[in-house]
Amino acid sequence: NLLKKADDYREKGAILLDDLEIENASIIVDMFKSGEKTALHAEFKLSINVYLSEIEISPIRSLADATDFNNKHSAEERIAEYGQDIFLAAQKANGMGIVEKKILKRLAKYSANGLEKLMKENKLDGFVTPNSLAASILSIGGYPGIVVPAGYTNHGVPLGICFGGSKGFEPKLIEIA
Repeated sequence: NLLKKADDYREKGAILLDDLEIENASIIVDMFKSGEKTALHAEFKLSINVYLSEIEISPIRSLADATDFNNKHSAEERIAEYGQDIFLAAQKANGMGIVEKKILKRLAKYSANGLEKLMKENKLDGFVTPNSLAASILSIGGYPGIVVPAGYTNHGVPLGICFGGSKGFEPKLIEIA
């Protein structure tokens, strides 16, 4: 029933947490679907390149290195099954211009008035959703989330449980997960 209820709300563009609806969730999801992901791809490319460049023991030093590695090891990385669409789209991004910065600022505002507001008003330490229902809301707002394996569907598709929380909540979130 929980999965059915969650799917019903997701179809409406809303995210429901224990009968608490995240305000602005449908706006954020619609923005993401309508092209705002361009800004997110640019931000992802910049962030992942910085992160990978700072890892001293890895031969993977950039997003381009990661996509090349995945292509060279496509069987092990299961590229045929999962692809790497986000990596490829992010690789095409040309940086953070005025438009991308405006989009990210607008998404941050919606996130602050949505999930962040919900967490504060209800004094929530964190939340859990089936699968990764809240993953896009978490990632767009810069909130931490962890998806833990929880089983399989009748068709053998893996299921998970997503734990999410407020910014700076990572240590407690890891403990909970």
